[in-house]
Order: sequence, then C-alpha cells, then structure tokens
Amino acid sequence: MAARLLLRTCSATLQLRGRTVLQRSMSTMKGIPTVEEQATGLERRVLQALKQGKDPYSILKPKEYAVKPKEYAGTKEDPHIVPCVGEKRLVGCICEEDNTAVVWFWLNDGDAQRCPSCGSHYKLVHQELPH
Repeated sequence: MAARLLLRTCSATLQLRGRTVLQRSMSTMKGIPTVEEQATGLERRVLQALKQGKDPYSILKPKEYAVKPKEYAGTKEDPHIVPCVGEKRLVGCICEEDNTAVVWFWLNDGDAQRCPSCGSHYKLVHQELPH
C-alpha cells in the first residue's frame, strides 16, 4: 500500500515537470529475470563460455575424472590420488563418515603420505593446466 502511494506520488511529480514515467510490472517484463540476464562482469563471461562448451577457468572436473571416478582403497599400495599443479597441496580428510571435523594436512610431492588421524594414504599427482 505504501509503495503504491509512493510510486503514484513520484510519477505525478515527474508528470508535472513534463516527464513521463514508464511503470513496469513483472507481467510486462515477462517474469523474474534468469541468472544469465542478471549476471554481469566475470560471471557473465563464464556463463557465456560455458554455453559455448568452453571451460575458461577450469571450473568443471577434468574429463578423465568425469566419466567414472576410480575408487581408491586409501592403502599404501592404492592411495587416494590428489591432482596438483605445484609441489605441495593442502588436503582435508573426513576420517569417519559421520564426522563433522575435517583434518587438514599438507601433502608433499613424492611417496604416498598418511592422514595423521585415520591413516588413509594420499599421493600427489602432477596435472597440467589446460590453457
């Protein structure tokens, strides 16, 4: 009610000054704008690139992992694989299925390393950037 009164007052004031006000409602704008219509800047560029089938900032999973990820046992012989472009990476391990705490540790290049809490093994594997 108050919004209508304010809108009428503003439009009447502007009409008195010789200007007309274009009042638009959701029905004339054809509904609520979509995400693509509202996006600006970097987000808009990313959405446009994804529509064209490109992945400019490596947002999506690598194709070798997208088909069917291999299940790793987490043992020393079959460690969990962690892709990385550097020599070390911060890894978070949820040791138990219902656990709410994450155990964070640095994983360095070389042999497989153990989680300090549960003992699962992780190995760093170098991955090249696509661009």
